[in-house]
Amino acid sequence: MALSDSEVEKQINHMKRFIEQEAQEKAEEILIKAEEEFNIEKGRLVQTEKLKISTYYERKEKQVELQKKIQHSNLLNQARLAVLKARDDHIKHILEEAQAQLGEISKNKDKYKRLLESLVLQGLYQLLESEVVIRCRKADVELVKSVLTPALKTYTTVCKKTVQVNVSSTDFLPSDCAGGVELLACSGKIKVTNTLESRLDLLSGQMLPEIRTMLFGPNPSRHFMD
Repeated sequence: MALSDSEVEKQINHMKRFIEQEAQEKAEEILIKAEEEFNIEKGRLVQTEKLKISTYYERKEKQVELQKKIQHSNLLNQARLAVLKARDDHIKHILEEAQAQLGEISKNKDKYKRLLESLVLQGLYQLLESEVVIRCRKADVELVKSVLTPALKTYTTVCKKTVQVNVSSTDFLPSDCAGGVELLACSGKIKVTNTLESRLDLLSGQMLPEIRTMLFGPNPSRHFMD
């Protein structure tokens, strides 16, 4: 049975509405999906940028922290160097004061005479030569000669040998020398300096660790003691 024109038109309109509704639903589905994908992509981009920013500031923070540590280390080293310099200056000042007081030793004749005897004897022990010339201050010539007899007696007893000793009457130690003697052998090629200044230098060098401990206490970073 053939359809009338009105029925055909009605079916066509129904199909058109169906197609339009399906198209609209499809379009809405596409829009929703597109919006979801957009939100996902936007979230991913935001998260990526957040991570970049976080990484950037973490790196900056580490750089600042490292810079602070370096600066603190530099300041600490500068402070340590300043303390060490102040300590060295203090020790130097003490040694300079001690050297300035060396001249007082020779004013006590009895003690100075015993000291000269010890210095002469020590020099002879170091040289162990058969002929020795002694230099001293011009003012000490007679005093040095007076200690030769007991010094040579002790030397002969200990070393089982004799030595000829002459005190120079022409070649003297400098007048600003605090005292002591200088012993020469083999025409001056071998020399032992036993002046008061040289003894102070030697003693201060040997006792420097003890001097530091006496003045500033033990070094906390030193775990082993001599």
